[in-house]
Amino acid sequence: MTRLLLLIDIQRDYFPGGRHPLVDPDSAADAAARLLAGFRTSGERVVHVQHVWDAPDAAFFAPATPGVEFDPRVAPDGEEHVIVKHQPNAFLGTGLESLLRAADADEIVVAGMMSSMCVDATVRAASDFGFNVAVAQDACAAPDLAYDGRTVPGAQVHLAFMAALDGTYARVADVDALVGELVAG
Repeated sequence: MTRLLLLIDIQRDYFPGGRHPLVDPDSAADAAARLLAGFRTSGERVVHVQHVWDAPDAAFFAPATPGVEFDPRVAPDGEEHVIVKHQPNAFLGTGLESLLRAADADEIVVAGMMSSMCVDATVRAASDFGFNVAVAQDACAAPDLAYDGRTVPGAQVHLAFMAALDGTYARVADVDALVGELVAG
C-alpha cells in the first residue's frame, strides 16, 4: 500500500505567542513530527499545506509575518511539495487534487490544525473526491470555541470532529498505529 502524508497548517500562529493559539498544539506538532519522520524513513510522499491570509485585516497567517511560517518540527525539506491555500478547504483554488491524483496513493494520511476547520474541511473534500483518507487524530489540534454564550473546550471540540469524521469520511487512528503500518508495509 502506498500512502501520502498531508500536513495541514502546522504554522507558528497556532502556538503560544502566536496570533491564534490552539489548545495543546505542541503535543500535536510532536506527534506530527513522529508521523513525518515515519513517512520520510519509508520513502512515502509528503505534502505540506500552508494557509496564507492575504488581506489587510488578516487576524493571523498574514504574509511575511513569523506566524505564517511552518513550525520547525514539521518544516518541509527540499523534496516535499508545499501547497499554499487561502481558504479552509485545501482543495479550493489550489492544485492539491491534481497533485494527489498524480501521486496515485492508496491512502491520504492527514494531520494538522485546526481539527474543527481546515482539517475537517479538507478531509471531507478529499473523501468527496474519492480519496481514501486516514486522520492522525493525535497530530491535530483545535481551539476552544464559543457558542450560544458557552465555551466548548478545545479537547472536546477536537474529539467531536474526530468522531464525526471517523467511519464516514475517514479512518481515524493514532500516530503510533499509522507509523506501525508504514513499517509493516
